[in-house]
Amino acid sequence: MKTSLFLKNNHLFLIVLVALFSLLSFKTNDRTIIVSKDGKGNFTTIQQAVDAIENGSSVRTKIFIKAGIYKEKIIIPETKGAVFLEGENPEKTMITYDDFASKKNAEGKEIGTTGSSTVFIYSNDFTAKNISFENSSGKVGQAVAVLTSGDRIAFENCRFLGNQDTLYLKGVQDMQDKTKPSRNYFRNCYIEGTTDYIFGAGTAVFENCIIYSKETASYITAASTPKDHEFGFIFINSKITGNAKDHSVYLGRPWRPFAKTIYIDCEINSTIKPEGWHNWNKPDAEKTTFYAESNSRGAGADNSQRVPWSHQLSKEERKKYTTVNILKGKDNWNVKKSLP
Repeated sequence: MKTSLFLKNNHLFLIVLVALFSLLSFKTNDRTIIVSKDGKGNFTTIQQAVDAIENGSSVRTKIFIKAGIYKEKIIIPETKGAVFLEGENPEKTMITYDDFASKKNAEGKEIGTTGSSTVFIYSNDFTAKNISFENSSGKVGQAVAVLTSGDRIAFENCRFLGNQDTLYLKGVQDMQDKTKPSRNYFRNCYIEGTTDYIFGAGTAVFENCIIYSKETASYITAASTPKDHEFGFIFINSKITGNAKDHSVYLGRPWRPFAKTIYIDCEINSTIKPEGWHNWNKPDAEKTTFYAESNSRGAGADNSQRVPWSHQLSKEERKKYTTVNILKGKDNWNVKKSLP
């Protein structure tokens, strides 16, 4: 009897020990690279740190970025493994560049909206925390701060600064295969802009975020959700605010006909037009888009004058719009466990 109890307790101890070792080994295997402009880190630029990551790495690489303004265009290639960029403070750690769509390249051709981005995230399993991403070119048309086309991407406590086309959730925008997922999660982030400043074909959840329409703003979102994708852009418990004129900004317009954008439990201020949504002069898109709200509040939340082709979610419809359900996909990704 005592021997049996001893073996049972010993077996339990071994299970706990193995679990603890696995946890510690995961943390130990996380490689850390330090970037510092003063030369006291491993590298002085972020791109040097990214380039130093071996292709196909099986462990997550953390790049810790010390305070400073890093003026550089950064590419996170799809060949890299999981990458985690962490700044000291989003107010003090900034990645910035000043390209814009109509800027000419060495061949005299315009670089285009895609080419204007400050940061390109093509890899899967990318995470960023405590960083500002900026396109500083000013009001010169399309000028992207961050472009994402990878999958399982998460941002926490980050700022996205720009004017037109600040955040490009590109996803499968230019791909023939529209089935590839491109899931993005934003928690406690700040996103600002003027026109279509959150746009693209990706799926994205914005939770507890501040969405700020700057002076002269016109449209917050321009989704191009692929026809067979269930979810587009979903804002949950976020603040839709800004210093644009009262009743001057639309919640969204459809870049492509099956655009999906939803605001749930959001505080919407008076910058938003009473009608809420615009069809981009595409009457047929009114039949194919899915624009909706649930439990909006604030000076711009009155739904009595919303366009008739928009929706107010029913209790039953709302049940599927949870962060976990929207982003889980076929691989059951739990983004909240992915965040450090």
